[in-house]
Amino acid sequence: MADADLEAIRAKRMAELQAQQGQQGGPQQQEAQEEAVQRQKEAKNSMLSQILEKQARTRLHSIALVKPERASQIENMLIQMARQGQIVQKINEERLVQMLEQISQSTQKKTTVKFARRRVDSDSDDE
Repeated sequence: MADADLEAIRAKRMAELQAQQGQQGGPQQQEAQEEAVQRQKEAKNSMLSQILEKQARTRLHSIALVKPERASQIENMLIQMARQGQIVQKINEERLVQMLEQISQSTQKKTTVKFARRRVDSDSDDE
């Protein structure tokens, strides 16, 4: 029995050591991933500063505070448009507002309301 217990303790200790070694590589990988994400954000911000005027950039930042997913969608769309050569000059705030309105109209879901009226079987004529 002592040998079986000893083997169980050794196996447990080996698993702990392997987990620690796996975690030691983790922080380095995590730092590298964080650096890559930071570089991507910097590249995105520099490209947006080339595309948008200051007022439009402020408007986009305000949108990001309220709806971050919408702002990210708009930023990606603007960057894609710039890469495709669709943007010739810097976009001002008015043009950005027009683009936002077009996007909201195309993505806005139309809601419908249906009324289910109940029929009452008791009529006053039956009495």
